[in-house]
Amino acid sequence: MKSKMNIKSIVIMAAVSIISLFFINMSLAVSTGKVTVETANLRETADENAKILELLSNNDQVEVIEKTGEWYKVKAKGMTGYIRQDLMTVNGEVAKDDTATKNETVEPSTTNNEVEQKTETEEKEIGLGKQKVVENTKLKIVPVINATDIIELKKDQEVNVIEIMNGWVCVESGTTKGWIRKEKLQKEESKVEQPADQQTQETEIKQPETTVQEQTVIKTLYVNSTSINVRKEANTSAEIVANLPVNTSVEVLAENNGWSKVRVNGKEGYILSSLLSTKKQETSRSAAPRTASTQETAKETQTVPASGNGSSVVAYAKQFIGTKYTYGGSTPSTGFDCSGFTSYVYKNFGVSLPRTSGGQSGAGVAVSRDNLVAGDLVIYSGHVAIYVGGGQVIHAPRPGKSVCIVPLNQAASNYIGARRVL
Repeated sequence: MKSKMNIKSIVIMAAVSIISLFFINMSLAVSTGKVTVETANLRETADENAKILELLSNNDQVEVIEKTGEWYKVKAKGMTGYIRQDLMTVNGEVAKDDTATKNETVEPSTTNNEVEQKTETEEKEIGLGKQKVVENTKLKIVPVINATDIIELKKDQEVNVIEIMNGWVCVESGTTKGWIRKEKLQKEESKVEQPADQQTQETEIKQPETTVQEQTVIKTLYVNSTSINVRKEANTSAEIVANLPVNTSVEVLAENNGWSKVRVNGKEGYILSSLLSTKKQETSRSAAPRTASTQETAKETQTVPASGNGSSVVAYAKQFIGTKYTYGGSTPSTGFDCSGFTSYVYKNFGVSLPRTSGGQSGAGVAVSRDNLVAGDLVIYSGHVAIYVGGGQVIHAPRPGKSVCIVPLNQAASNYIGARRVL
């Protein structure tokens, strides 16, 4: 009887042990969680600015280790890291770690090392700091193709790269931060430094070629008009390098598209080819006595040959017929006043005139009324015009009128004289 009681007791104790172990195992079971947002960052530490180890998607399952403040310490995809509690739901009780700090280091793992190595490789490939966008692209709120767009970055726009992860790049543009694919950024080209002696040798080889090209003189020509501008580049808006009087000799280095590259007095620049001739221009002066009262008369009756560009000037000026008069205007888009019109026209032929009618009255060389030719600048009291030939001028008259051609005597009162500026 006693033996039967002992066996019964042993059976009961074994059953109790099994049940206890079951409940112990249940209490030790690890809690699980599920991501509840489109994309959640698994970070290295419990810090919003910590390195991102992996991107987790909606409904991804994780193993919850403990709760640290507003963060869960979890295991996911073979890595251990932290996710904000508002980005996931948790099943079961989670142990709290009140001693954990934001600087807590994630448990080392082979997968983490692989992620770090991949990130370091991408950082070397792309580089942090200032980069340029290679084409128009949308800035994403998170590093996912279907994520919400923030703004559009334009081609060649400069951004600041602050983080690189799994083919995505976190960039800043002004006060806006977001993600784009790494291939949308311009890669830094590696520059191979050459030995100093090799660089010097290449420079010495290339320099003579440039020097020979620059020093080759095609021909020597002469300025055929007065007040001709030598410009830094082959266009009428370029900076003026020098101003040359008639018959100045220049060395022509090259000719292209109606411009001649010249060298004169040690300077190089460009002159309209039509303002150069193969021969010097002949000039003559009145033989009147050199007295104070007759010198100005001699200047007024000076005979100056026409440059041959007068018809071109007139043809160019005629295209602005109908352009409105605007006080102070000096372009077709704004309108012209009288001196703005003449200065704009002559500028197209390399001649820079003063901006006012008074200033233009002293430009070029004086010619008599009997010697007027097309392209001459006609001076009135407070007014200027361009002579078109046949006793007519083209000018910008006054407010309410537009550029037009009228008889010489009707352009304005008090004819003063004329100046040859070509």
